Amino acid sequence: MRSLYLLCTLLTLTACGGSGSQPSPSLEPATPQVPSPPPAAGETCSTTSLPIGVSENSDSSSDTYLPSNAVDNDTASASRWQSSFSDESLTLSFGQERQVGSLQVKWFKGSERTYRFSVEGSSNGDDWSTILSNASSSGRHSGFELISFEEPATANYLRITGSGNEDNDETAIVEVDAFNCAQGDGEIVEAFPNELGIDLLDWYVSVPTDEDDSGTSDSIYENELAAGYTNSEYFYASDDSGIVMRSPSYGFKTSQNTSYVRVELREMLRRGNKSISTQGVNKNNWVFSSAPQSAQEAAGGVDGKLSVSLAVNEVTTTGEDYQIGRVIIGQIHANNDEPIRLYYRKLPNNEKGAIYYAHEKRASADGAQEKDEDWIEMIGSRSSSASNPSDGIALNEPFSYTIEVLGNTLFVTISREGKADIISTYDMAGSRYDEADQYMYFKVGVYHVNNSSNADERAKVTFYSIKNSHNNYAESE
Repeated sequence: MRSLYLLCTLLTLTACGGSGSQPSPSLEPATPQVPSPPPAAGETCSTTSLPIGVSENSDSSSDTYLPSNAVDNDTASASRWQSSFSDESLTLSFGQERQVGSLQVKWFKGSERTYRFSVEGSSNGDDWSTILSNASSSGRHSGFELISFEEPATANYLRITGSGNEDNDETAIVEVDAFNCAQGDGEIVEAFPNELGIDLLDWYVSVPTDEDDSGTSDSIYENELAAGYTNSEYFYASDDSGIVMRSPSYGFKTSQNTSYVRVELREMLRRGNKSISTQGVNKNNWVFSSAPQSAQEAAGGVDGKLSVSLAVNEVTTTGEDYQIGRVIIGQIHANNDEPIRLYYRKLPNNEKGAIYYAHEKRASADGAQEKDEDWIEMIGSRSSSASNPSDGIALNEPFSYTIEVLGNTLFVTISREGKADIISTYDMAGSRYDEADQYMYFKVGVYHVNNSSNADERAKVTFYSIKNSHNNYAESE
Protein backbone atom coordinates (compact mmCIF):
# COMPACT_ATOMS: atom_id res chain seq x y z
CA MET A 1 0.00 0.00 0.00
CA ARG A 2 1.11 3.49 -0.54
CA SER A 3 0.55 6.70 1.36
CA LEU A 4 2.00 10.15 0.94
CA TYR A 5 0.09 12.72 2.96
CA LEU A 6 -0.10 15.90 0.93
CA LEU A 7 -1.48 19.38 1.44
CA CYS A 8 -3.11 21.03 -1.55
CA THR A 9 -3.85 24.43 -2.99
CA LEU A 10 -5.84 25.32 -6.07
CA LEU A 11 -3.93 24.71 -9.29
CA THR A 12 -1.07 23.02 -7.42
CA LEU A 13 -0.83 19.23 -7.56
CA THR A 14 -1.02 17.27 -4.35
CA ALA A 15 -1.01 13.52 -4.15
CA CYS A 16 -0.29 10.56 -1.97
CA GLY A 17 1.63 7.35 -2.52
CA GLY A 18 3.87 4.65 -1.10
CA SER A 19 4.86 0.99 -1.33
CA GLY A 20 3.12 -2.33 -1.61
CA SER A 21 1.47 -3.90 1.41
CA GLN A 22 2.55 -7.25 2.74
CA PRO A 23 0.11 -10.19 2.59
CA SER A 24 -1.87 -10.34 5.83
CA PRO A 25 -3.65 -13.10 7.73
CA SER A 26 -7.40 -12.64 8.01
CA LEU A 27 -7.49 -14.08 11.55
CA GLU A 28 -5.42 -13.58 14.67
CA PRO A 29 -2.16 -15.60 14.37
CA ALA A 30 -2.43 -18.80 16.41
CA THR A 31 1.31 -19.23 17.02
CA PRO A 32 3.11 -16.52 19.04
CA GLN A 33 5.98 -14.90 17.19
CA VAL A 34 9.24 -13.59 18.61
CA PRO A 35 8.72 -9.84 18.87
CA SER A 36 11.06 -7.49 17.04
CA PRO A 37 12.63 -4.88 19.33
CA PRO A 38 11.45 -1.31 18.74
CA PRO A 39 13.87 0.85 16.76
CA ALA A 40 16.52 2.55 18.85
CA ALA A 41 16.54 6.34 19.05
CA GLY A 42 17.81 7.78 15.78
CA GLU A 43 17.59 4.44 13.98
CA THR A 44 15.80 4.33 10.65
CA CYS A 45 12.32 2.87 11.04
CA SER A 46 11.21 -0.18 9.11
CA THR A 47 9.23 0.54 5.98
CA THR A 48 7.61 -2.90 6.04
CA SER A 49 4.03 -3.08 7.26
CA LEU A 50 3.42 -5.13 10.40
CA PRO A 51 1.71 -8.55 10.16
CA ILE A 52 -1.90 -7.80 10.94
CA GLY A 53 -5.21 -9.62 11.29
CA VAL A 54 -8.63 -8.78 12.68
CA SER A 55 -10.01 -9.82 16.05
CA GLU A 56 -13.32 -11.60 16.56
CA ASN A 57 -14.18 -8.66 18.81
CA SER A 58 -14.66 -6.44 15.75
CA ASP A 59 -18.17 -5.07 15.24
CA SER A 60 -19.86 -6.17 12.02
CA SER A 61 -23.40 -4.99 11.42
CA SER A 62 -23.08 -5.84 7.73
CA ASP A 63 -23.30 -9.34 6.28
CA THR A 64 -21.38 -8.18 3.20
CA TYR A 65 -18.67 -5.78 4.36
CA LEU A 66 -16.90 -7.93 6.97
CA PRO A 67 -13.93 -6.96 9.19
CA SER A 68 -11.60 -9.37 7.37
CA ASN A 69 -12.06 -7.33 4.17
CA ALA A 70 -9.99 -4.53 5.73
CA VAL A 71 -6.82 -6.68 5.83
CA ASP A 72 -7.22 -8.89 2.75
CA ASN A 73 -4.78 -6.94 0.55
CA ASP A 74 -7.64 -6.14 -1.85
CA THR A 75 -7.98 -2.40 -2.47
CA ALA A 76 -11.18 -2.60 -4.49
CA SER A 77 -14.01 -0.71 -2.82
CA ALA A 78 -16.25 -3.78 -2.79
CA SER A 79 -13.78 -5.41 -0.37
CA ARG A 80 -14.26 -3.22 2.70
CA TRP A 81 -15.32 -3.27 6.34
CA GLN A 82 -18.33 -1.09 6.94
CA SER A 83 -20.29 -0.22 10.04
CA SER A 84 -23.94 0.71 9.76
CA PHE A 85 -24.06 2.67 12.99
CA SER A 86 -21.90 5.12 14.91
CA ASP A 87 -19.47 3.77 17.55
CA GLU A 88 -18.88 0.39 15.91
CA SER A 89 -15.25 -0.77 15.92
CA LEU A 90 -12.72 -2.55 13.73
CA THR A 91 -10.29 -4.36 16.06
CA LEU A 92 -6.87 -5.24 14.64
CA SER A 93 -4.65 -7.98 16.06
CA PHE A 94 -0.87 -8.36 15.80
CA GLY A 95 -0.56 -11.73 17.57
CA GLN A 96 1.96 -10.27 20.00
CA GLU A 97 2.85 -6.90 21.47
CA ARG A 98 4.30 -4.61 18.82
CA GLN A 99 5.40 -1.01 18.66
CA VAL A 100 2.90 0.83 16.45
CA GLY A 101 3.54 4.40 15.34
CA SER A 102 1.13 4.85 12.43
CA LEU A 103 -1.66 3.44 10.32
CA GLN A 104 -2.25 3.81 6.61
CA VAL A 105 -5.95 3.69 5.85
CA LYS A 106 -7.81 3.61 2.58
CA TRP A 107 -11.24 4.99 3.42
CA PHE A 108 -14.24 4.15 1.26
CA LYS A 109 -14.96 7.24 -0.87
CA GLY A 110 -12.07 8.90 0.93
CA SER A 111 -11.95 11.87 -1.45
CA GLU A 112 -15.65 12.57 -0.92
CA ARG A 113 -16.23 11.93 2.79
CA THR A 114 -14.58 13.02 6.03
CA TYR A 115 -14.77 10.25 8.63
CA ARG A 116 -14.65 10.82 12.40
CA PHE A 117 -12.87 8.16 14.44
CA SER A 118 -10.76 7.28 17.48
CA VAL A 119 -7.93 4.76 17.97
CA GLU A 120 -7.21 2.77 21.15
CA GLY A 121 -4.57 0.19 22.06
CA SER A 122 -4.63 -2.86 24.31
CA SER A 123 -2.29 -5.63 25.42
CA ASN A 124 -5.02 -8.10 26.40
CA GLY A 125 -8.10 -7.04 24.45
CA ASP A 126 -9.93 -6.00 27.63
CA ASP A 127 -8.14 -2.92 28.96
CA TRP A 128 -7.86 -0.05 26.45
CA SER A 129 -5.79 3.15 26.32
CA THR A 130 -6.62 6.09 24.06
CA ILE A 131 -4.12 6.76 21.25
CA LEU A 132 -6.20 9.18 19.16
CA SER A 133 -9.53 10.78 20.00
CA ASN A 134 -11.87 12.97 17.94
CA ALA A 135 -9.71 12.42 14.84
CA SER A 136 -10.88 13.03 11.27
CA SER A 137 -9.81 11.81 7.86
CA SER A 138 -8.87 14.52 5.34
CA GLY A 139 -11.72 13.93 2.91
CA ARG A 140 -9.26 14.38 0.02
CA HIS A 141 -7.51 11.06 -0.52
CA SER A 142 -8.98 8.35 -2.71
CA GLY A 143 -5.96 6.19 -1.92
CA PHE A 144 -4.24 5.54 1.40
CA GLU A 145 -3.96 8.23 4.05
CA LEU A 146 -1.31 8.34 6.78
CA ILE A 147 -2.48 8.47 10.41
CA SER A 148 0.53 9.14 12.65
CA PHE A 149 0.53 8.78 16.42
CA GLU A 150 2.19 11.48 18.54
CA GLU A 151 3.96 8.76 20.51
CA PRO A 152 4.40 5.12 19.41
CA ALA A 153 2.08 2.72 21.24
CA THR A 154 2.93 -0.78 22.43
CA ALA A 155 -0.07 -2.98 21.81
CA ASN A 156 -1.28 -6.43 20.83
CA TYR A 157 -4.59 -4.97 19.62
CA LEU A 158 -5.69 -1.69 18.04
CA ARG A 159 -9.32 -0.62 17.96
CA ILE A 160 -10.57 1.90 15.38
CA THR A 161 -14.00 3.19 16.41
CA GLY A 162 -15.97 5.17 13.86
CA SER A 163 -18.32 8.06 14.57
CA GLY A 164 -19.72 8.30 11.05
CA ASN A 165 -19.16 10.98 8.43
CA GLU A 166 -20.89 14.15 7.25
CA ASP A 167 -23.40 12.12 5.19
CA ASN A 168 -24.43 9.36 7.60
CA ASP A 169 -23.43 7.26 10.62
CA GLU A 170 -21.42 4.74 8.61
CA THR A 171 -17.67 4.20 8.83
CA ALA A 172 -16.08 2.27 5.97
CA ILE A 173 -12.45 1.15 5.58
CA VAL A 174 -11.29 -0.54 2.39
CA GLU A 175 -7.84 -1.51 3.66
CA VAL A 176 -5.55 -0.72 6.58
CA ASP A 177 -1.80 -1.19 7.20
CA ALA A 178 0.14 -0.67 10.43
CA PHE A 179 3.78 0.44 10.83
CA ASN A 180 6.12 0.61 13.77
CA CYS A 181 7.07 4.25 13.23
CA ALA A 182 5.21 7.50 12.64
CA GLN A 183 6.25 7.89 8.99
CA GLY A 184 4.48 4.74 7.85
CA ASP A 185 6.28 3.29 4.87
CA GLY A 186 8.88 6.05 5.01
CA GLU A 187 7.84 7.91 1.87
CA ILE A 188 5.95 10.81 3.43
CA VAL A 189 5.81 14.11 1.54
CA GLU A 190 4.19 16.82 3.66
CA ALA A 191 3.47 19.23 0.81
CA PHE A 192 3.79 19.28 -2.94
CA PRO A 193 6.33 21.89 -4.12
CA ASN A 194 4.71 25.09 -5.37
CA GLU A 195 7.50 25.66 -7.87
CA LEU A 196 6.48 22.65 -9.96
CA GLY A 197 4.00 24.89 -11.74
CA ILE A 198 1.70 22.31 -13.31
CA ASP A 199 -1.69 23.86 -14.02
CA LEU A 200 -4.04 20.95 -13.38
CA LEU A 201 -7.10 22.83 -14.60
CA ASP A 202 -5.76 22.01 -18.06
CA TRP A 203 -6.03 18.23 -17.47
CA TYR A 204 -8.03 15.31 -16.21
CA VAL A 205 -6.50 12.02 -15.11
CA SER A 206 -7.65 8.45 -15.77
CA VAL A 207 -6.88 5.84 -13.10
CA PRO A 208 -7.60 2.07 -13.28
CA THR A 209 -10.25 2.03 -10.54
CA ASP A 210 -14.01 1.77 -10.97
CA GLU A 211 -15.57 3.66 -8.08
CA ASP A 212 -18.66 4.56 -10.13
CA ASP A 213 -19.36 0.94 -11.17
CA SER A 214 -19.29 1.87 -14.86
CA GLY A 215 -17.15 -1.09 -15.88
CA THR A 216 -14.42 1.28 -17.10
CA SER A 217 -11.66 3.25 -15.37
CA ASP A 218 -12.42 6.41 -13.42
CA SER A 219 -11.79 9.89 -14.82
CA ILE A 220 -10.96 12.63 -12.34
CA TYR A 221 -11.93 15.88 -14.06
CA GLU A 222 -10.27 19.29 -13.96
CA ASN A 223 -11.82 20.92 -10.91
CA GLU A 224 -11.46 17.89 -8.65
CA LEU A 225 -7.93 17.23 -9.88
CA ALA A 226 -6.83 20.83 -9.28
CA ALA A 227 -8.48 20.85 -5.86
CA GLY A 228 -6.19 18.09 -4.61
CA TYR A 229 -7.26 14.65 -5.88
CA THR A 230 -4.82 11.92 -4.82
CA ASN A 231 -4.50 8.18 -5.22
CA SER A 232 -1.76 6.41 -3.31
CA GLU A 233 -1.56 3.51 -5.73
CA TYR A 234 -1.63 5.27 -9.10
CA PHE A 235 -1.20 9.07 -8.85
CA TYR A 236 0.90 10.61 -6.07
CA ALA A 237 3.88 12.78 -5.21
CA SER A 238 7.42 11.46 -5.16
CA ASP A 239 9.99 12.30 -2.49
CA ASP A 240 12.03 14.23 -5.08
CA SER A 241 9.37 16.79 -6.04
CA GLY A 242 7.71 14.95 -8.89
CA ILE A 243 4.37 13.45 -9.86
CA VAL A 244 4.35 9.66 -9.90
CA MET A 245 2.01 7.89 -12.31
CA ARG A 246 2.04 4.13 -11.85
CA SER A 247 0.03 1.63 -13.87
CA PRO A 248 -0.51 -2.08 -13.30
CA SER A 249 -0.53 -4.41 -16.27
CA TYR A 250 -4.13 -5.42 -15.57
CA GLY A 251 -7.10 -3.43 -14.34
CA PHE A 252 -9.95 -1.24 -15.47
CA LYS A 253 -9.47 0.40 -18.86
CA THR A 254 -10.73 3.66 -20.34
CA SER A 255 -13.16 1.84 -22.64
CA GLN A 256 -14.29 -1.64 -23.62
CA ASN A 257 -12.44 -1.26 -26.93
CA THR A 258 -8.94 -0.59 -25.64
CA SER A 259 -6.46 -3.35 -24.81
CA TYR A 260 -4.24 -1.64 -22.25
CA VAL A 261 -4.39 -0.09 -18.78
CA ARG A 262 -3.16 3.44 -18.21
CA VAL A 263 -2.68 6.26 -15.72
CA GLU A 264 -2.72 9.28 -17.98
CA LEU A 265 -3.49 12.99 -18.10
CA ARG A 266 -5.78 14.19 -20.91
CA GLU A 267 -5.55 17.85 -21.96
CA MET A 268 -8.71 19.89 -21.25
CA LEU A 269 -8.62 23.46 -22.58
CA ARG A 270 -12.11 24.14 -21.22
CA ARG A 271 -10.57 24.35 -17.71
CA GLY A 272 -13.51 22.99 -15.78
CA ASN A 273 -16.30 24.58 -17.85
CA LYS A 274 -18.52 21.52 -18.20
CA SER A 275 -20.85 23.32 -20.61
CA ILE A 276 -18.18 22.61 -23.24
CA SER A 277 -18.08 19.04 -24.53
CA THR A 278 -14.89 17.05 -24.19
CA GLN A 279 -15.11 16.07 -27.88
CA GLY A 280 -15.38 18.04 -31.08
CA VAL A 281 -13.79 21.04 -32.75
CA ASN A 282 -14.57 23.35 -29.84
CA LYS A 283 -12.92 25.34 -27.06
CA ASN A 284 -11.79 22.15 -25.29
CA ASN A 285 -9.50 20.98 -28.11
CA TRP A 286 -7.05 22.36 -30.68
CA VAL A 287 -6.44 22.08 -34.41
CA PHE A 288 -3.56 22.39 -36.86
CA SER A 289 -2.91 25.78 -38.44
CA SER A 290 -3.21 23.94 -41.75
CA ALA A 291 -6.90 23.24 -40.95
CA PRO A 292 -9.63 25.45 -42.46
CA GLN A 293 -10.02 28.91 -40.92
CA SER A 294 -13.49 28.01 -39.62
CA ALA A 295 -11.98 25.17 -37.57
CA GLN A 296 -9.24 27.41 -36.20
CA GLU A 297 -11.81 29.95 -35.03
CA ALA A 298 -13.97 27.29 -33.37
CA ALA A 299 -11.11 25.54 -31.56
CA GLY A 300 -9.58 26.32 -28.18
CA GLY A 301 -6.13 26.68 -29.70
CA VAL A 302 -4.12 26.38 -32.90
CA ASP A 303 -1.00 24.21 -33.21
CA GLY A 304 0.55 23.01 -29.98
CA LYS A 305 3.68 22.46 -27.93
CA LEU A 306 4.09 19.98 -25.06
CA SER A 307 7.25 20.10 -22.92
CA VAL A 308 7.78 17.38 -20.30
CA SER A 309 10.59 16.52 -17.87
CA LEU A 310 10.53 13.01 -16.43
CA ALA A 311 12.28 9.80 -15.41
CA VAL A 312 11.05 6.30 -16.17
CA ASN A 313 11.35 4.25 -12.99
CA GLU A 314 9.90 0.81 -13.75
CA VAL A 315 8.96 -1.20 -16.84
CA THR A 316 7.94 -4.81 -17.27
CA THR A 317 10.42 -7.66 -17.72
CA THR A 318 7.99 -10.45 -18.68
CA GLY A 319 5.27 -11.05 -21.27
CA GLU A 320 5.05 -11.28 -25.04
CA ASP A 321 8.34 -10.34 -26.70
CA TYR A 322 6.89 -7.34 -28.51
CA GLN A 323 5.34 -5.93 -25.30
CA ILE A 324 8.13 -6.36 -22.75
CA GLY A 325 9.58 -3.17 -21.30
CA ARG A 326 7.56 -0.65 -23.32
CA VAL A 327 5.44 2.28 -22.19
CA ILE A 328 3.91 5.28 -23.97
CA ILE A 329 4.88 8.50 -22.17
CA GLY A 330 3.24 11.14 -24.38
CA GLN A 331 0.75 11.49 -27.20
CA ILE A 332 -1.21 13.72 -29.50
CA HIS A 333 -4.63 12.16 -29.84
CA ALA A 334 -7.10 13.12 -32.56
CA ASN A 335 -10.76 12.06 -32.94
CA ASN A 336 -9.94 8.38 -33.39
CA ASP A 337 -6.28 8.29 -34.37
CA GLU A 338 -2.91 9.42 -33.03
CA PRO A 339 -0.56 11.79 -34.85
CA ILE A 340 2.12 10.67 -32.38
CA ARG A 341 2.65 8.08 -29.65
CA LEU A 342 6.02 8.51 -27.94
CA TYR A 343 7.52 5.30 -26.49
CA TYR A 344 10.22 4.46 -23.98
CA ARG A 345 11.40 0.84 -24.06
CA LYS A 346 14.03 -0.99 -22.00
CA LEU A 347 14.62 -4.70 -22.45
CA PRO A 348 15.49 -6.84 -19.40
CA ASN A 349 19.05 -7.59 -20.48
CA ASN A 350 19.87 -4.00 -21.44
CA GLU A 351 21.11 -1.34 -19.05
CA LYS A 352 19.51 1.47 -21.03
CA GLY A 353 16.29 2.12 -22.91
CA ALA A 354 15.32 3.33 -26.36
CA ILE A 355 13.06 6.20 -27.49
CA TYR A 356 10.91 6.02 -30.61
CA TYR A 357 7.50 7.15 -31.84
CA ALA A 358 4.66 6.08 -34.08
CA HIS A 359 2.67 8.29 -36.46
CA GLU A 360 -0.73 7.08 -37.64
CA LYS A 361 -1.95 8.05 -41.08
CA ARG A 362 -5.73 8.27 -41.32
CA ALA A 363 -7.64 6.19 -43.84
CA SER A 364 -9.48 8.12 -46.55
CA ALA A 365 -13.27 8.05 -46.70
CA ASP A 366 -13.25 6.60 -50.21
CA GLY A 367 -10.90 3.78 -49.23
CA ALA A 368 -8.15 4.95 -51.56
CA GLN A 369 -5.81 5.40 -48.57
CA GLU A 370 -5.77 2.80 -45.82
CA LYS A 371 -4.89 3.53 -42.22
CA ASP A 372 -1.15 3.09 -41.77
CA GLU A 373 1.64 3.73 -39.26
CA ASP A 374 5.18 4.98 -39.59
CA TRP A 375 7.73 4.20 -36.88
CA ILE A 376 10.63 6.57 -36.19
CA GLU A 377 13.53 5.54 -33.95
CA MET A 378 15.30 8.38 -32.12
CA ILE A 379 17.50 6.60 -29.55
CA GLY A 380 18.31 2.91 -29.98
CA SER A 381 15.93 0.42 -31.58
CA ARG A 382 12.37 -0.63 -30.87
CA SER A 383 13.24 -4.23 -31.77
CA SER A 384 12.42 -6.95 -29.25
CA SER A 385 15.96 -8.28 -29.65
CA ALA A 386 17.78 -4.92 -29.64
CA SER A 387 21.20 -4.72 -28.06
CA ASN A 388 21.92 -2.21 -25.33
CA PRO A 389 21.70 1.30 -26.89
CA SER A 390 25.05 2.97 -26.25
CA ASP A 391 23.42 6.38 -25.98
CA GLY A 392 20.21 5.11 -24.34
CA ILE A 393 18.37 6.30 -21.25
CA ALA A 394 18.56 4.24 -18.06
CA LEU A 395 15.76 3.74 -15.57
CA ASN A 396 15.58 6.67 -13.12
CA GLU A 397 17.65 8.86 -15.46
CA PRO A 398 16.08 12.33 -15.90
CA PHE A 399 15.38 13.55 -19.44
CA SER A 400 12.97 15.82 -21.28
CA TYR A 401 10.91 15.64 -24.42
CA THR A 402 9.11 18.22 -26.52
CA ILE A 403 6.35 17.48 -29.01
CA GLU A 404 5.43 20.40 -31.24
CA VAL A 405 3.08 20.83 -34.21
CA LEU A 406 3.34 23.73 -36.65
CA GLY A 407 0.88 23.26 -39.48
CA ASN A 408 1.49 19.81 -40.90
CA THR A 409 5.00 19.52 -39.46
CA LEU A 410 5.70 17.49 -36.33
CA PHE A 411 8.85 18.17 -34.29
CA VAL A 412 10.03 15.78 -31.55
CA THR A 413 13.02 16.64 -29.35
CA ILE A 414 14.76 14.55 -26.67
CA SER A 415 16.97 16.54 -24.27
CA ARG A 416 19.45 15.44 -21.58
CA GLU A 417 21.82 17.46 -19.46
CA GLY A 418 25.31 17.54 -20.94
CA LYS A 419 24.26 15.99 -24.25
CA ALA A 420 23.19 17.37 -27.60
CA ASP A 421 19.47 17.39 -28.31
CA ILE A 422 18.11 14.68 -30.58
CA ILE A 423 15.52 16.11 -32.98
CA SER A 424 13.15 14.39 -35.38
CA THR A 425 11.02 16.22 -37.97
CA TYR A 426 8.06 14.51 -39.63
CA ASP A 427 5.89 15.80 -42.50
CA MET A 428 2.24 14.99 -41.72
CA ALA A 429 0.86 16.34 -45.02
CA GLY A 430 -1.36 13.63 -46.44
CA SER A 431 -2.18 12.14 -43.02
CA ARG A 432 -5.50 14.04 -43.07
CA TYR A 433 -5.31 15.68 -39.65
CA ASP A 434 -5.78 19.11 -41.28
CA GLU A 435 -9.39 18.42 -42.25
CA ALA A 436 -12.20 20.54 -40.79
CA ASP A 437 -13.59 17.90 -38.41
CA GLN A 438 -10.28 16.81 -36.84
CA TYR A 439 -9.48 17.97 -33.27
CA MET A 440 -6.42 17.32 -31.09
CA TYR A 441 -5.43 17.01 -27.43
CA PHE A 442 -2.19 16.12 -25.66
CA LYS A 443 -1.89 13.14 -23.33
CA VAL A 444 0.86 12.60 -20.75
CA GLY A 445 1.41 9.68 -18.42
CA VAL A 446 1.85 5.93 -18.32
CA TYR A 447 -0.01 4.24 -21.18
CA HIS A 448 1.05 0.73 -20.19
CA VAL A 449 1.23 -1.22 -23.43
CA ASN A 450 1.91 -4.64 -21.93
CA ASN A 451 -1.09 -6.81 -21.12
CA SER A 452 0.81 -10.10 -20.99
CA SER A 453 3.30 -9.60 -18.13
CA ASN A 454 3.28 -11.25 -14.74
CA ALA A 455 0.43 -9.82 -12.67
CA ASP A 456 2.71 -8.17 -10.11
CA GLU A 457 4.62 -6.11 -12.68
CA ARG A 458 3.84 -2.49 -13.46
CA ALA A 459 5.09 0.62 -15.23
CA LYS A 460 6.04 3.70 -13.24
CA VAL A 461 7.13 7.16 -14.37
CA THR A 462 7.90 10.30 -12.37
CA PHE A 463 7.03 13.61 -14.06
CA TYR A 464 8.79 16.78 -12.89
CA SER A 465 7.34 19.33 -15.30
CA ILE A 466 4.45 19.34 -17.78
CA LYS A 467 3.77 22.44 -19.86
CA ASN A 468 1.30 22.78 -22.75
CA SER A 469 0.80 25.80 -24.99
CA HIS A 470 -1.14 26.79 -28.13
CA ASN A 471 -1.61 29.82 -30.31
CA ASN A 472 -4.89 31.65 -29.54
CA TYR A 473 -5.15 29.93 -26.16
CA ALA A 474 -5.24 32.47 -23.34
CA GLU A 475 -3.82 30.15 -20.66
CA SER A 476 -0.68 29.62 -22.73
CA GLU A 477 0.41 33.19 -22.04
